[in-house]
Amino acid sequence: MRRLKTTIATSAVAAALVYAAGSMPALAQATLNEAIGARAQSGSGNDRLLVDAREIVYDNDRNTIAASGDVQMNYQGRTLQADRVTYDRNTGRVFAEGNARLTEANGTVATGDRFELTDDFKSGFIDSLRVVQTTVEQGRPLTTRFSAPRAERAEGETTTFERGTYTACEPCKDNPERPPLWQVKAAKIIHNNSERTIYYEDATLELLGIPVAYLPYFWTPDPTVRRKTGFLAPRYVYSNTLGYGGSIPFFWAIAPNYDLTISPTILSRQGVLGQVEWRHRLETGAYNIRAAGINQLDPEAFLPSPFGAGDRDFRGSLETSGEFFINQNWRWGWDIALVSDKWFLTNYRIRSESLSSYYVKESISTVYLQGQGDRSFFDARGYYFKTLSTYDWQKQQPVVAPVIDYNKRFTPPTIGGEFAIDVNVTSLSREAAQFDPLFPENTAYFGIARTCRDDGFNSAECLVRGISGSTSRASVTASWRREFIDPIGQVWTPFAYLRADNFWIAPDFNGYQNPQLANFIDGDDDYLFRATPAIGLEYRYPFVASLGTSGQQILEPIAQIIARPNETRIGNLPNEDAQSLVFDDTSLFDWDKFSGYDRVEGGVRANVGLQYTVTGADDFYANVLFGQSYQIAGRNSFRQGDLANVGLDSGLESRASDYVGRFQISPNANFAFVTRGRFDQEDFSLNRFEAGIRANFNPYLPVSTSLTYARYEAQPAIGFPTRREGLLASARWDMTPNWFVTGSVLLDLDRYLVARQMSAVPIAAPGAAISQRENVAYVAGMSLGLGYIDECTTFSVSYSITPRDITLTSGEKEQNHTVAFSLELRSLGEVGYTQRLSGSADE
Repeated sequence: MRRLKTTIATSAVAAALVYAAGSMPALAQATLNEAIGARAQSGSGNDRLLVDAREIVYDNDRNTIAASGDVQMNYQGRTLQADRVTYDRNTGRVFAEGNARLTEANGTVATGDRFELTDDFKSGFIDSLRVVQTTVEQGRPLTTRFSAPRAERAEGETTTFERGTYTACEPCKDNPERPPLWQVKAAKIIHNNSERTIYYEDATLELLGIPVAYLPYFWTPDPTVRRKTGFLAPRYVYSNTLGYGGSIPFFWAIAPNYDLTISPTILSRQGVLGQVEWRHRLETGAYNIRAAGINQLDPEAFLPSPFGAGDRDFRGSLETSGEFFINQNWRWGWDIALVSDKWFLTNYRIRSESLSSYYVKESISTVYLQGQGDRSFFDARGYYFKTLSTYDWQKQQPVVAPVIDYNKRFTPPTIGGEFAIDVNVTSLSREAAQFDPLFPENTAYFGIARTCRDDGFNSAECLVRGISGSTSRASVTASWRREFIDPIGQVWTPFAYLRADNFWIAPDFNGYQNPQLANFIDGDDDYLFRATPAIGLEYRYPFVASLGTSGQQILEPIAQIIARPNETRIGNLPNEDAQSLVFDDTSLFDWDKFSGYDRVEGGVRANVGLQYTVTGADDFYANVLFGQSYQIAGRNSFRQGDLANVGLDSGLESRASDYVGRFQISPNANFAFVTRGRFDQEDFSLNRFEAGIRANFNPYLPVSTSLTYARYEAQPAIGFPTRREGLLASARWDMTPNWFVTGSVLLDLDRYLVARQMSAVPIAAPGAAISQRENVAYVAGMSLGLGYIDECTTFSVSYSITPRDITLTSGEKEQNHTVAFSLELRSLGEVGYTQRLSGSADE
């Protein structure tokens, strides 16, 4: 029989089938037509029903209509498919049998052996029901599956699964009957579509078919829900100082645009740690407020003051961050943190957005205003630095406000090229001057702060990292450059700039060790001005040769010369932002090699180099650069040290600088090797060396790895009397498509040199003796991990050792050996556990 297709009015499944049949008696057909016409008057658009079947049979005796053969019905966004569909006009019920499948408007698919539904598909009973729902969670697809021998639908809103099963795991392809990795079995599973909640009654969690947990009653959000009031996954922790602890956070979705999370953590040794987070999204931005606090039961678990918080009962923190958009170009925001003591965030493992990094232990608070145009940028902000390291003194930390940066670039209509204006305004103040001894024998302590001996406050034995009092500077730089290419391919780039710096200095010579500052600067000048005009030319001549289908190669000699007057007032001005001078291949052709505005390079300098580059097929890339810098005339800015001796031992302090070079090769997207070095200009000895390799051996071997090595020779003039050397290695091995092993190790290769010096210096704090073990290669940090990940489960267990420097500044006596465990059952929840393995009982 030919395929029939009909579109009719709402809810009349039987009428649709009768209307489509052409062999029915005229009387019955007319009667049905009248009914169809009456219903059609109230139905249109999405309310119309589309029926598609190979055969339609009308049974006048039983008052039923049956469709068979690839039956498909579409109504109000729902699609019902089956081998056979029967409509009973007496009861208004639809029976679907054989490969029955109901697809909801949201994509949810329910399959079963037999459906018994109302004529709008909203209510009814289903035998051997299987429901599949696919959503996207954090960028990853999530498919959930419900099944039950029998289920009931009510008004399209509630589905009750009798003896139901729920999982987010894919069935085994080779053996679909085998239990999934995890599943929840319950006497009843109730899915409330309007509440978007799944309720479980008399439920058991099974792993690989083995029951592991029982709950008489619980509920979870529907997988499509992003925010819903309820309890979050629990967290567990153990350490010597905190004891055993557990937390079950409560999330309160008060409104679509704001919520509150309350996280009480019960610690067996310290009591209750309270944490709360408020998040609020507004029309132009969002902000949050986080607070944590505890009244410690056993403060003596921590080191005593000033090396720990052993004398504090109450400890806590208050943090807030936010960002708001004024318009498409301007925004403002803040990130502010207040803490009771410098160890609280570390001791209680408090998540903080203000932490700068893992190795620089400080909390940075800032308020900012930022704007960006097509070729302009503006940023104004203030900083407050809260030190979190035991041996850093808060009174030596600067309060910086404001810091204003402005950049504008445009093309002059007359001379062409690019013209740029850069403005920087910085103002800061600190209570106590920060001194740093150059040699171990000149080391003393002012409280816990490392400083110089009373007879060693001079430029030959002591550095000034920061002056007490206040310092303000306003710098303006106007620059121009233009590139010309002559007929034979030579590239000429003339450039010029004018830099003006205004300094307002008000040193404080009172209190603490501030009077010693008079040995380095005088307090007579409160305003100083410095102007630096410069003119220069850069020359490049790239020789390009084709390698045929393999790519091309470029050999490029580079030369640059810059003429400017000598730098003035070296050593008479504080240096706050230009102390991190690194001379290597990346700074060889910089117009000014200082890293900040407080110093400015002077004199006539020439920079030369030779670069060779090869690019080829399959993302092949190789690059070699080698060069040197020369002080042609005038005073060498790097030969005369300032208050922090910046420039000395940099490789630039001689008339002919050290040689710098780089070698980089990447045969394809999976492998990369880069190394750079600085070689002594007299004997070519290695003064600075860095190397890194990244490799991914897929698809030949499921291993990826990276290795980073660095070695810096001693720079005694800037406070590094011994060589610094270290190695960091990491790797991942995907044992199977799901199981993987990870590992990393940080080796301190100069530790024995530091230990020899420390042995002659009085130790100022408990725990510092850890630095005196003389091992040539010391494992400063390490981690090992085992993990599993698939479409429904993420599992990981790891072991880690905290780097030595972090431990010594956290008020702890020994390195932290930590085991962490995490298990996530997607769409159901996540649980984590952390345990410290070492540390004495009196820690």
